[in-house]
Amino acid sequence: MKKTTMTAAVLIAGIAATAYAHGGATGIVKERMDAMAAMGKAVKTVAPMMRGETTYDAETVRDAARLFQQHAGESMTKLFPEGTGGVPSEAKDEVWTDWDRFAALASQLEEYSEGLERAADNGLGSMGGNISAGGASMMGGGTTMMGSNAMMDAAALAKMPSDAAFAMTTQVCSVCHERFRAEKD
Repeated sequence: MKKTTMTAAVLIAGIAATAYAHGGATGIVKERMDAMAAMGKAVKTVAPMMRGETTYDAETVRDAARLFQQHAGESMTKLFPEGTGGVPSEAKDEVWTDWDRFAALASQLEEYSEGLERAADNGLGSMGGNISAGGASMMGGGTTMMGSNAMMDAAALAKMPSDAAFAMTTQVCSVCHERFRAEKD
């Protein structure tokens, strides 16, 4: 299975588990869990369109991108004040010990989701809805690019087919989850 397709599958599968895990969360921890769940739901809605499994709808893509923007950048970092780790939070301590990296990924998600919103009218690329192949070729090696200081801006993503912009946007989520989200037992 291609990496981006697997990433989308993991994000989708996490939604059901997330609903169960949020039972004991309150306050800011619940707010951030709810924000992450909302973004996961948006990925679940858009991913089948990007794979060509359902009819492509640019407005649905724009709505998802706006939702990502709403919860990204400073809006996201504000949901992680120091001292809010531990059960039931799924945040690793690295959120706070590597704050600059975490904040950079939150900003990158905001930038990329702005590009995705603007790319929505571009439709699917020539890969026939294969977001894995389209995204990987645009990203120049997957997490390697995301792990470096290299970052495209919203204007560059806006010129891409929407499936490539979506793949890059969800890759930011994946990189952040790999580094900063605790695995469930």
